[in-house]
Amino acid sequence: MEKADIGIIGGTGVYDAGLFSDKKEIKLHTPYGEPSDTITIGEYAGRKVAFLPRHGKGHRIPPHKINARANVWALKQLGVKRIIAPSAVGSLQEGYKPGHIALPDQFIDFTKGRDYTFYDGGQVAHVSMADPFCSELRDVAAATIKKLGFEFHVKATYVCVEGPRFSTRAESKLFRDVMKADIIGMTLVPECTLAREAEICYLSIATVTDYDVWADIPVSSKEVIETLHKNVEKTKKLVAELIPAVPLERTRCACGSALEGALL
Repeated sequence: MEKADIGIIGGTGVYDAGLFSDKKEIKLHTPYGEPSDTITIGEYAGRKVAFLPRHGKGHRIPPHKINARANVWALKQLGVKRIIAPSAVGSLQEGYKPGHIALPDQFIDFTKGRDYTFYDGGQVAHVSMADPFCSELRDVAAATIKKLGFEFHVKATYVCVEGPRFSTRAESKLFRDVMKADIIGMTLVPECTLAREAEICYLSIATVTDYDVWADIPVSSKEVIETLHKNVEKTKKLVAELIPAVPLERTRCACGSALEGALL
């Protein structure tokens, strides 16, 4: 079987692996069903990379129907040790402006009906999510974004909602004013928790498309799509710089031993 060290789960707008050379498409089967799409394995800057579009090619899978267990399991099967996960988000704070990039360091889970764990019975695991994202990857990403000169936030609390609907005004104000969250999206959970159970480093790259409904700023679909396209270009540039900057060995994080002390 083909192997890869880095996995990219492409979010809204990031559907292709155009960056890579020597590409092969692989269809994998998992105990949890089919992943979102075929996985493209290619090479970039001397690194083997596996690319998987989160919503499937053509964005056909809504957030609440993404088979995150199959996606993460498939990448683990390929030998992936690090996942870079771009996504589009709304802003809950004025300072997190459309076009900005955020590197979440915390999340609040408001999803309702997803498959959250690989340990559904037979063996139980209580994996620590105190710090949900890989500290080493976040540091490397922050340095890379700074070098590129993009506006970004080195920390952000991401509220993950079930979708596919957007929030009510009351919900949006709750997330912003009471929970003090910064950004809102629909795909982070359980993808990031499953990566931790699989002992894979996980980095979320969240690009802001618009202000959530709390702001009471009328936003047209045209404006959102324009910002989304600009964000996709930024994301591709960032990923291109980030892949060669990721260290070959995992020495500054504990992601690779996340199950130590977690299994009962």
